[in-house]
Amino acid sequence: MSAMKLAIMGAAGRMGQELIRTVQASNGTAVVAGAIERAGSNALGKDAGELAGIGTIGVMVTDDPLDIVAKVDGILDFTIPAVSVEVAGLAANARIVHVIGTTGCTPENDAAIKAAARHATIIKAGNMSLGVNLLVALTRKVAAALDEDFDIEVLEMHHKHKVDAPSGTALMLGEAAAEGRGVSLTETSVRSRDGHTGARKRGDIGFATLRGGNVVGEHSVIFAADGERIVLTHLATDRGIFARGAVKAALWGRGKGPGLFTMADVLGI
Repeated sequence: MSAMKLAIMGAAGRMGQELIRTVQASNGTAVVAGAIERAGSNALGKDAGELAGIGTIGVMVTDDPLDIVAKVDGILDFTIPAVSVEVAGLAANARIVHVIGTTGCTPENDAAIKAAARHATIIKAGNMSLGVNLLVALTRKVAAALDEDFDIEVLEMHHKHKVDAPSGTALMLGEAAAEGRGVSLTETSVRSRDGHTGARKRGDIGFATLRGGNVVGEHSVIFAADGERIVLTHLATDRGIFARGAVKAALWGRGKGPGLFTMADVLGI
């Protein structure tokens, strides 16, 4: 099979550049065939490979996703919700693969993406790494095994530039804990504590958010009972793990047909 032609959304960003490097290093299974940035970006007209520090690859950055979508087999998209919704619609029209690593989506955003998946192959996950998706599966199992004598807290830390909180991964972990318990995260989630809050409510799933420096991503799920704690932790030190997962997802989705999938589907866990 020929190399899968992939377009990179947000090509000039930190994650976009990582995706360009990862796709070009994929041993011929995939190739960068498009690079897209917002209108007015200083990267427009530049070679995507040069932006990513790997030399010229002959793919110029454009602000016209419609033109690019018609020429590629898939799109890798770690941008913002409004952009991901728009691109999902384009992917649906073109019947191609759309890998979404964007976080911070609202229920309305998710509904639009789900609708697009009737025609596009969409793989959406708050985190594309193998380790995190194993952590999600473990969290679900541990939560199912323990009763509400164990309080659940999700702790996450990211770099100072991250704009959404809690992180998409933290929310994945919270959802897994809620599923394991057989409860609704919406009804049990506690996102902030300040002032005289009173005692912790039994059955709550708490979130704590830290931001600073250049931390790629750190997540822990704490199960705390009287006299003991169980802590599940994943530490990401290289943004490349997310890019490699995204490429793996795109290749898995090629020829799959329409549908909305997760990394758990890709990894078979």
